[in-house]
Amino acid sequence: MSIPKGRAAARLLAAACAACLSAVAIAKPYFPPSGSWQTATPASQGFDADRLQAAVQYAQAHEFPAPRDLRVMNLERYRNEPGYRMLGPMKDRPGPTGLIIRHGYIVASWGEPGRVDMTFSVTKSYLSTVAGVAYDDGLLPDLSARAADVVWDGSFDGEHNGKISWENLLNQSSDWRGQLFGLDDWMDRPPAGLTLDQMRAQPLHEPGTFFKYNDVRVNLAAYALLQLLHKPLPAVLRERIMNPIGASPSWRWYGFENAKVEIDGQMMVSVTGGGHFGGGMFVSAYDQARFGLLFLNEGAWDGKRVLSKRWIERATTPSPAKPNYGYMWWLNHGPSAWPDLPPDLFYADGVGGNYVIVDRAHDLLIVTRWMDEDREVLAGMIRRVIGALQ
Repeated sequence: MSIPKGRAAARLLAAACAACLSAVAIAKPYFPPSGSWQTATPASQGFDADRLQAAVQYAQAHEFPAPRDLRVMNLERYRNEPGYRMLGPMKDRPGPTGLIIRHGYIVASWGEPGRVDMTFSVTKSYLSTVAGVAYDDGLLPDLSARAADVVWDGSFDGEHNGKISWENLLNQSSDWRGQLFGLDDWMDRPPAGLTLDQMRAQPLHEPGTFFKYNDVRVNLAAYALLQLLHKPLPAVLRERIMNPIGASPSWRWYGFENAKVEIDGQMMVSVTGGGHFGGGMFVSAYDQARFGLLFLNEGAWDGKRVLSKRWIERATTPSPAKPNYGYMWWLNHGPSAWPDLPPDLFYADGVGGNYVIVDRAHDLLIVTRWMDEDREVLAGMIRRVIGALQ
């Protein structure tokens, strides 16, 4: 084999350099500018187009099996909760909607991704992100600190409630007992078969030892953060997260009609962590995807640090009381993990098959809305998308 010399060698070197530069350009993450989002063909991002389309069809074929009138859906779903009522706004929903994104590019979309809709408990992941802003700013450096040290209005009085830490609030292990905005904690998802007196007398668990999915307590976390930040949480989210990632101005974060609080002489609304009683985040799938892309890129956006990597690591660390739950993010961890899916996969989860699925192993983001919320349907969707990669 002869070694090329002179101009031939120079041409080969130039070609090799061009190939290297091209590879670097391809590898550079894409971040959509405000107001637009570039699409790419499935093949260009490593997918088999037919198999990816089959994944989309799977999501479309598994529509959330509940009325599209979400008021009716909530009334039916929570009819066993004593005194259940809706205190925040609600909105009808469309059919299945979603986006699949790889390397930052949209490779598939369906439904109405530009439409602003309720997102139910995906709101909780936005809420914990506001806590992340407070953490990054040094306002919440010790998550084991007692919430009672900041919230002085009696919400955390007593031997039991006084022990509750910020971490307990964020991983839903506080077992807080009390009433907030007219709602008692025991009214939210009580165990079946209990009398009213038995519901009220449920035993309390040591904070940090027992997980209970409870929107009254999540709303308490939002209320405590409002007391800490002295600023409406939607304003913090908009300024520190949504604007830097180029989100549209169309999203809204609602609280209850009776959740007005005076802080520093100003009336503010304490927002909810979901749509259990109405309210929560109303947001488009496109903006939902921007939020997920921020987490896919470990808090960085187009070369700028928006949220610390350290916070995201903490938010996606298994909690002692619930191994597959972090700070209001669900994890593929513990006894319920899907062994055939990436172990570091995590996702936001809301009623109605509202998911923001972050898969760093494949530089992949999936946003679904109004898909059947059965856990195996979710796993089936993720498997089909990953299985479409060549």
